[in-house]
Amino acid sequence: MSEKPGWDAIDGALRPLYGEIEPFHWAPDHPWSLGGPDPLDGISAYSRTDPVPHWHYVGYGMTELYEKEWDNRAESGWGFEFTFRLARGPEETEPPAWPTNFLQNLARYVFQSGKWFEPGHTIKANGPIAAGHADCTSHAVCFVTDPELGTIDSPHGRVRFLQLVGLTMPEYRAAQGGRGLELLARLEPQLPLYVTDIHREPLVSEPKPQARWPRWGGGLAGRA
Repeated sequence: MSEKPGWDAIDGALRPLYGEIEPFHWAPDHPWSLGGPDPLDGISAYSRTDPVPHWHYVGYGMTELYEKEWDNRAESGWGFEFTFRLARGPEETEPPAWPTNFLQNLARYVFQSGKWFEPGHTIKANGPIAAGHADCTSHAVCFVTDPELGTIDSPHGRVRFLQLVGLTMPEYRAAQGGRGLELLARLEPQLPLYVTDIHREPLVSEPKPQARWPRWGGGLAGRA
């Protein structure tokens, strides 16, 4: 019997897309389970050419990768794993590392606050989401179910692949009041597979102040 059935379930979901391709992979030197700062035990990135060139990042660690420890039998751990699709330049042969730090920061937020993310939630970063890239126009993200990976049943319960989509500030404001999924549906024709281009211009105009919904902090939920 596998010692990491949850991890194997994620690999199984990726196999129809990527076969036996060996991804780029990052593993923390000192993981959270051993008292370290990084909750994700690993992050993989795959090179894609369709529908547009991009890197597909997939995290391991928000769900129960090894043993079943949570009481909820229906869900594995927090119930989701992060994914992210970043536009890939023609000269790029290796995926940038900054998304791995961003995913670890989001995972750390969930582990420390007890608040988790669901499709349609938004969260604003303290500046560009791409650390060290002052020209990055994405200062927030919205979450959506990964359009290719969807949701799977693992040996420890359900796992949703929750994809981050970079938003400009006008788009972030347009998503407030529970309109995140509505906004992404409007943007999808211009963002195939919700690939994030950190240099793109806003795809919506600034919402008029009187038309804005009440600001309620991005819809983060607390776990009882």
